[in-house]
Amino acid sequence: MRISPSLLSANFANLEAEMKWFNQSSADWLHIDVMDGVFVPNISFGFPVLKHVARICQKPLDVHLMIVQPEKFVGEVKALGAYLMNVHYEACPHLHRVVGQIHEAGMKAGVTLNPATPVSVLEDIAADVDLVLLMSVNPGFGGQKFIPHTLEKVDALRRLLDRTGSQALIEVDGGVNLETGRQLKEAGADVLVAGNYIFGAPDPAQACEALAKL
Repeated sequence: MRISPSLLSANFANLEAEMKWFNQSSADWLHIDVMDGVFVPNISFGFPVLKHVARICQKPLDVHLMIVQPEKFVGEVKALGAYLMNVHYEACPHLHRVVGQIHEAGMKAGVTLNPATPVSVLEDIAADVDLVLLMSVNPGFGGQKFIPHTLEKVDALRRLLDRTGSQALIEVDGGVNLETGRQLKEAGADVLVAGNYIFGAPDPAQACEALAKL
């Protein structure tokens, strides 16, 4: 199981210390939620802060844009050295074009679905993306309770990806802990995003490793 700890739950007053244990942990990626206060009811951090994080992070950046018109920031995300740029289906009326722009910039392309968005909307784009992120909470805030229906969505998405010949990974974000993580793995998830469970643990690196071993 790949693990992508969410920077949203880190101690913003001491990000250098957070990156120190993170770089030495079994985490695969660093999940970065960029929020604009428009697409989601919250604001997280912008690119000036992320430039500093990118300099000290030694693992691939998994950048999730919870914003309107994410295509305007392909260049900024690329400049961070991001491995993957993830945009919301709900924010991209011209999704195929945006996925193409991300690939042209040399990054992997991910598409995120909100809890109320069915996986069927990806039928015509699944073969073109590298990852699909299913939100298992309503985006905008950390620490929310896992939505159980996500397990059915993971299963449905896995069947859609198989049917379309897509090699996309399935990532899940929201309310992830050992219990929900185990259920998600059984349903077919490939990548788990965890915030509070990891950064709020007495030993974050150990919590990260426990999820990775599921």
